[in-house]
Amino acid sequence: MSDLLRKDKQYVWHPFTQMKTADAPLVIISAKGARLFAADGKSYIDANSSWWVNVHGHGNPVIGEAIAKQFQQLDHVIFAGVTHPSAVELAEQVVHLLGDPFQKVFFSDDGSTAVEVALKMAFQYWHNSGQPKQRILAMEGAYHGDTFGAMAIGQRGYFNEPFEHFFFDVDFLAFPNEQNSLDELQKADTLFASGEFAALILEPLVQGSSGMRMYSVDFLEQLVQMAKRHNVLVIFDEVMTAWGRTGQLFAMNHGSVRPDIICLSKGLTGGVLPLGLTVSTDKIYNAFLADEKTKALLHGHSFTGNALSCAAALASIQLFRQNETKANIERISTSHQSFISKLQRHSSIASIRALGTILAVDLKVKDEAGYFSSIRDEAYSFMLSQGILMRPLGNCLFINPPYCIEQAELECIYEALEKFIVQHPV
Repeated sequence: MSDLLRKDKQYVWHPFTQMKTADAPLVIISAKGARLFAADGKSYIDANSSWWVNVHGHGNPVIGEAIAKQFQQLDHVIFAGVTHPSAVELAEQVVHLLGDPFQKVFFSDDGSTAVEVALKMAFQYWHNSGQPKQRILAMEGAYHGDTFGAMAIGQRGYFNEPFEHFFFDVDFLAFPNEQNSLDELQKADTLFASGEFAALILEPLVQGSSGMRMYSVDFLEQLVQMAKRHNVLVIFDEVMTAWGRTGQLFAMNHGSVRPDIICLSKGLTGGVLPLGLTVSTDKIYNAFLADEKTKALLHGHSFTGNALSCAAALASIQLFRQNETKANIERISTSHQSFISKLQRHSSIASIRALGTILAVDLKVKDEAGYFSSIRDEAYSFMLSQGILMRPLGNCLFINPPYCIEQAELECIYEALEKFIVQHPV
């Protein structure tokens, strides 16, 4: 065991990891583009963008130069009662990118916190308006983060069972499919008609952590329109789905409906520094304006509006405006569709789907399907042996690479994935 691994084992507690049984972690010492370079001299293709965040690839010079320049001017300053140019410019650009009806940007640190802020906005909006509403409608299988409010509106059991007695009550719709969509819409209409719902929260079009499950634009639009008819606030959690991941800059751009609040993080900074944004309409914001200080949104973090993170986000947005980035997203999306056609002949596949740069394959398994399927560890190890870092979601093997990935690297992932599928008939 190397000295680094010995110290890691002695001092580090890794996320989403059973530390008693887990293999030694992969030691990565450098990265460039879509490649990760390990201490043993091997390199790995980053097939999942380092937890879905590194959209432009590692070591992007545009982002690096922006951070370095910002550091020479201002690294960080308290954001309560203070502002700075990078935060103001970022808020302006995000509002313009999102378009109507978004107007106000609240800064935080990560996706979970962006969701917490959205929930607090929704509950306090009704409280400040003298109409306290305390019910939330979410979707089964959702993942909105690991803080307590975010856990409460996510899938029960699995990760959260030890904490469920602390959660507030939440109503859930079943994940929509061809058989149940109409019933779930009728259920939502009945619930909303009670007048008790503060908000509806959704991951638009794709549920990430539950296995990249995808549903239709039509269902999303009908559900959002229904919520608005009943005066229920709508929150889109676009922490994973934004920044080109679905083929559009934001998943909501696939349709015409717009939420009242949208949560952003992950690819916001190009995956380089932590930053969360909760963006609202003026309608929401104005409910917090009062002579009483208690009606303000009394929420904040030490690193709110961090200047280095804002500079990284501005550089990332600059990259999204380049034709090369748009062409890469389109190239990956087209490649995924071609690969789906090739994979459909394999009988061991339970389902396969793609949207934008996300491709997901559910394998048939003899044991229980889902996040804790035993095939996950086998697939992870196999892909490493092929020079690919992929973190499957149980029996769901998925690809969402950095947009700068070269076509040869993408084909290498396809080849390894198909090889694993062929070796595992059910």
